[in-house]
Formats: sequence, C-alpha cells, structure tokens
Amino acid sequence: MTKPPHQCQTMAEVRAGVDALDRELVQLLVIRQGYMKAAARIKPNRDAVYDAPRIEDVVSKVLAEAKTAGLSPDIAEPVWRKLIERCIAHEFDVWDETRN
Repeated sequence: MTKPPHQCQTMAEVRAGVDALDRELVQLLVIRQGYMKAAARIKPNRDAVYDAPRIEDVVSKVLAEAKTAGLSPDIAEPVWRKLIERCIAHEFDVWDETRN
C-alpha cells in the first residue's frame, strides 16, 4: 500500500507512490487513446483531425481544473500540449490506417 505524499518519510516511499501513480496514469492514457481512435473513426475527413480551436478549448479547461485542483500551470500546460500533440499524431495514423 502506498502512502499519500504528505505521509512519505523516505525516498523509497516517494518512489513507490510515483510508480503506483504512473501505472494508474498509463491506464487512463489507454482510455484517452481509445477516444482518439474513436475520433479517427468518426471524423469524415483527414482535415478534421487537427482542430486548433478544440486544442485551445482543451488546454483552457485543463488549466481551469489545474487551478482548482492545485496543479501548477507550469506543469499542466506543457504536459497537455505535448499529450494533445502526440494524440493528434496517433489519430492521424489511425485515420490513415482505417482508410487505406
């Protein structure tokens, strides 16, 4: 059982918590990737894959949630922008694979 961050007394406890959280994050990212696959299936043309207004909408919502939750915007924004970038690349790949 991992300890919450405020109860950690050793680096081993910190690392165990980070490792457990990373496993959970991977599972959440698998679900997010599934949504990208669904988007690739649903979008009628390749030009619809990259949607700049949607990107800014997502980042704006993430930053609002980060502020409420106490996550630094200096962590949240670049992490989500990279996540979105890679998800779009994956969506392009899936879109191409399903149409060729």
